[in-house]
Amino acid sequence: MPFSLDNLLVVGISSRALFDLEAEETIFRTQGLEAYRKHQIDHENEILKLGSGFALVRALLKLNMLVHNQRFVEVVIMSRNSSETSMRIFNSIRHYDLDITRAVLSGGAPLAPYLHAFNVSLFLSLHEDDVQAAINSGVASALLYQKPENAFEELDQIRIAFDGDAVIFSDESELIYQTQGIEAFEDHERENALKPLPEGPFARLLKALSYIQNNFTSPDGRSGPIRTALVTARSSPAHERVIRTLRAWNVAIDETFFMGGVAKSDVLAAFKPHIFFDDQLAHCDRAAPLVQTGRVPLKKLLEQTRSEQ
Repeated sequence: MPFSLDNLLVVGISSRALFDLEAEETIFRTQGLEAYRKHQIDHENEILKLGSGFALVRALLKLNMLVHNQRFVEVVIMSRNSSETSMRIFNSIRHYDLDITRAVLSGGAPLAPYLHAFNVSLFLSLHEDDVQAAINSGVASALLYQKPENAFEELDQIRIAFDGDAVIFSDESELIYQTQGIEAFEDHERENALKPLPEGPFARLLKALSYIQNNFTSPDGRSGPIRTALVTARSSPAHERVIRTLRAWNVAIDETFFMGGVAKSDVLAAFKPHIFFDDQLAHCDRAAPLVQTGRVPLKKLLEQTRSEQ
């Protein structure tokens, strides 16, 4: 019987996001494919340093060790490398004892067509074109920033922080704010407070994390191995619709911050997430030096609207 990925949280991550391949990327861009190929083969026994997504991947894979004979997470390496140039990646995976056995090596072809084939719930990369194509195909995806200095600090829990609009929720309300202003946005949210927000690109991921959390619910209320946070620019009266939406989804978020326009960076530094997902460049730029950050590409309509302002 084929192995099924249907009930697993599947993370697709590019080799450059898992490991530090910036020097190799420079060789590829400045000297070409043949020089890159030769470099990787000549150095295939040299272990790669850790990349931006390593801490999150290692933490998520530890979930599979918590319950006997039950897997929660599968990680798939997704790379435009060919099999010929991939040995260094696999050698590094083995060196760090990562439980990763599946890979997509596309030989230069786009990766997005293979995301649904592997039932990917989250795709992480440092290549913007691949991330944009993944979002366009309906997969939660983020462009990783370079890791901050404290990226590999060991934490007792997996901690993930999300922005709200255009990330967990759709960009419907965000578009009203961008095009009509704060008063129109607040009026819209007040009038629709009882109507759940449409799902955004990361709603499926949040629900998957919530499902896993439920497997570790403690009768005495102690936190499980995952802790989530919503860090949103919303404030009252736009808070009610968020709370009611999460209730309708049967999703509990551990910590919620309605920032009301206050910078998110200090709250994020205190929460210490393995990763923070936001769609706005300014928020990501401020957060990236403090916590590992992934920027979620905007939908084209919203992106065009912002660029015209």
